[in-house]
Amino acid sequence: MTTSGVPLEIAGFLGRETPVGWLQAALKDLPRLINDHANCEKKAAATALSIVFRYPDRAKLASRMSKIAREELRHFEQVQIMMRKTDIAWQRLSASRYASGLHEHISKSEPQKLVDLLIVGAFIEARSCERFALVAPHLESDLGSFYGGLLAAESRHFRIYLELAKQHAENIPLKDLDRRVDYFREKENQLISSPDVEVRFHSGVPQ
Repeated sequence: MTTSGVPLEIAGFLGRETPVGWLQAALKDLPRLINDHANCEKKAAATALSIVFRYPDRAKLASRMSKIAREELRHFEQVQIMMRKTDIAWQRLSASRYASGLHEHISKSEPQKLVDLLIVGAFIEARSCERFALVAPHLESDLGSFYGGLLAAESRHFRIYLELAKQHAENIPLKDLDRRVDYFREKENQLISSPDVEVRFHSGVPQ
């Protein structure tokens, strides 16, 4: 663990820490942050299911993505429960530019497309894990414990996505895979460190 409670494996993979300004803005607008977290869990489930539908011939991949989709939906249900317990009203929020900003760089051709999808999934899960670790110590007991408890799941999902990316890079040299991870790391770091309009779970620093 780092001094901020972020697993070292996650911090090393991400490369760049979340700016302090994001945490300050997030803690000032917890209802919006938690609403967006609920949306993120739904999107994470949808992303995993889309991979199942897109690659049904890859049995191991489909099985692992199916399990992740179920777990993400369970997390969505848990966020809803926490919202009711803490009297946080449901809000409709615009989507963050984060996921779309990563997906726009995914290759259009196979097998690189699948590998890129899995690398992007690893970054999203890793950043989620890091931000849970940053937010949790500042929250009231029930909410803080809930976010602290999600760390293990997000860290596990990160490892699954990265492991699957390596497994499905059959015809891609390891040095090219490493370069691709570095490429998406650069894009991800730009997204979380550049100014953003509003606070979201994966946003940059709101201005």
